[in-house]
Amino acid sequence: MKNLSVIILLVSMALMLHQCQARRELHPLILVPGSGGNQLEAQLTEAYKPSSLLCKKKKGWFRIWFDPRVIVTPLTKCFAERMTLYYDPQIDDYRNAPGVETRVPHFGSTQALLYLDPHLKHITTYMEPLVNSLEQLGYIDGDNLFGAPYDFRYGLASGGHPSLVGTQFLQNLKELIENASASNGGKPVIVLSHSLGGLFVLHLLNRNPSTWRQKFIKHFIALSAPWGGTVQEMLTFASGYTLGVPLVDPLLVREEQRSSESNLWLLPSKFFGQTPLVITPNRTYTASDMPQFIEDIGFERGVYPYTSRILPLIEELVAPQVPVTCIIGGGIKTPETLFYGEDGFNKQPEVVYGDGDGTVNMVSLLALQSEWSHVAKQVLKVTKIPHVSHTSILKDVVALREIIGEISDINSVGLLATA
Repeated sequence: MKNLSVIILLVSMALMLHQCQARRELHPLILVPGSGGNQLEAQLTEAYKPSSLLCKKKKGWFRIWFDPRVIVTPLTKCFAERMTLYYDPQIDDYRNAPGVETRVPHFGSTQALLYLDPHLKHITTYMEPLVNSLEQLGYIDGDNLFGAPYDFRYGLASGGHPSLVGTQFLQNLKELIENASASNGGKPVIVLSHSLGGLFVLHLLNRNPSTWRQKFIKHFIALSAPWGGTVQEMLTFASGYTLGVPLVDPLLVREEQRSSESNLWLLPSKFFGQTPLVITPNRTYTASDMPQFIEDIGFERGVYPYTSRILPLIEELVAPQVPVTCIIGGGIKTPETLFYGEDGFNKQPEVVYGDGDGTVNMVSLLALQSEWSHVAKQVLKVTKIPHVSHTSILKDVVALREIIGEISDINSVGLLATA
């Protein structure tokens, strides 16, 4: 009996040693979520003036995203006024609503990415299935696995224009990458993004010198990245979009959604060519008509920020000269053309669907493939998974197998290179 206990102890010690060795061999991994993909907190100051008694000021910090009570119509209005951004032409940048301060909890950890509401884990699950799969591979939160949540309402701006919040996030992400590498024996980092996060990561790479990229970046994996924007975003700007949440009037959240700097970034770009995207009785809009579209939907104040800050930002997708893998879904009906009648943009349009992941059109998902086809020394791999949607790519069994397989292969290559 004593011999059996010794054997069990030795086996347990061997397994622990093997796991430790496996962890040491893994390249550190950083997860960058998409828009709405992490928790966001707010507090209200004396400058906050609620529009109604239902929006009365709360004390201290509270979770503003995601709070399921926003589906109640009166509270939807409170949520929208607190989440709204304002472009200030005096400083040429975006800011929060008066009296609203926001912060991003748990930067550096995956904690804020697992669920949007930790009290409703089942219905607000985000990256939890992916993180579980990574843990089975040997990744440990805070050790060799890290999260980079951010205030997804803010975006970036082209050169010469300030973008305080977005630029600060890039700096924080850069430091996280450097620290993750340093704490893991100097190994370069794998950065894995979802959706909008991919646009931030690409800009981070291209805003740092090649020497930095070669030292700190092992591989960039982008899931469901909207490289060329989406037609869905035109619907959001024109008529509001409730993400499929029932009972919520899309017009109640339209102004808040229009105010988002990152939403401007996601309007369709040149990759859509001259394809008609929005058709009305008076006008047809293509990707090159975005400034006129923004004005015609009644959002005139968005024209200047778009043309001056966003448009130059999306004209070119620069190859970062580090290995890039795009994993995308497809075969899901995705808004491709919006038809508006005489009632205008206050009514939901008739939608014609095409191929994509349900949110991002296929031409946008494949934009890097067309943009970088002749770029020398740029390693690009694109993997398409049939019948996987924009968000289910983070939990679908086949998709997770593909993602984990890609990460395993990257780590194997790194191990062989040092052997």
